[in-house]
Amino acid sequence: MIKLDAGSTLKRLHNRYRLVVMNDDTYEEVVTFKLSRLSVYVMLSTIFVLLVGLTVALIVFTPLKYYIPGYDDLKIGREYREMKYRVDSLEKQVGYQAKYIDNIKTVLTGAAPVKQDTTQLVIPKSEDSND
Repeated sequence: MIKLDAGSTLKRLHNRYRLVVMNDDTYEEVVTFKLSRLSVYVMLSTIFVLLVGLTVALIVFTPLKYYIPGYDDLKIGREYREMKYRVDSLEKQVGYQAKYIDNIKTVLTGAAPVKQDTTQLVIPKSEDSND
């Protein structure tokens, strides 16, 4: 197994290489690049960071974020809870009104049983009376 020391690794990163793009038919050089391993690593890392940054910016600053499962804006959650409380209170109010209307209907149609008070009132005679 080859053992590499830090000096030789750094030297290999700085070694210069030439990348030549040639026309296959005429063998004419179209473009020539002078590169090193370090410049290739830096270039690829920069491209990667830019792509990740653009993707994050696209998601954060556009409505695409609403398509991400589990994303919940605090304002939307608060509005949802407020609407839920309003709906619950309106359902209770509608139930009370329906019960009130049913009671009115039963009284107006005479279907409500009338309880008559048949207890005798005992009125004590006062001692001050002159009978």
